[in-house]
Amino acid sequence: MATIHKIISTADSPAALGPYSQAVVANGFVFCSGSIGLNPKTNTIPEGVEAQAEQVFANLTAVLKEAKSSFAHAVKCTVFLKDLNDFDVVNKVYAKALGGALPSRACVQVARLPKDVLVEIDCIATVDA
Repeated sequence: MATIHKIISTADSPAALGPYSQAVVANGFVFCSGSIGLNPKTNTIPEGVEAQAEQVFANLTAVLKEAKSSFAHAVKCTVFLKDLNDFDVVNKVYAKALGGALPSRACVQVARLPKDVLVEIDCIATVDA
């Protein structure tokens, strides 16, 4: 059986910064690329990790919605932090954004992120039939 892929794209989240898609739906799942806190309307990045994390979740919410999914359907997220000392601040934003959903997750500190942001998050979720 062939796998059917559907490319997901929405103007409510920043366009991909390279040769990749905002997300891909395949076999009942949506695989969201890493999202940074770039505001798609102003093309600006807010100051501070909390504001950036909030924008990341706004961006991912838009992509998930376009894919007919949501954070309630999330099964795996990965959080990339410039500084692991921001863990608690990002966790508070994360918990609020996921609204009680508890997908599996990894969180790592990295040397550098695109556009020198402080946080990037990706997500895998199931898709509503």
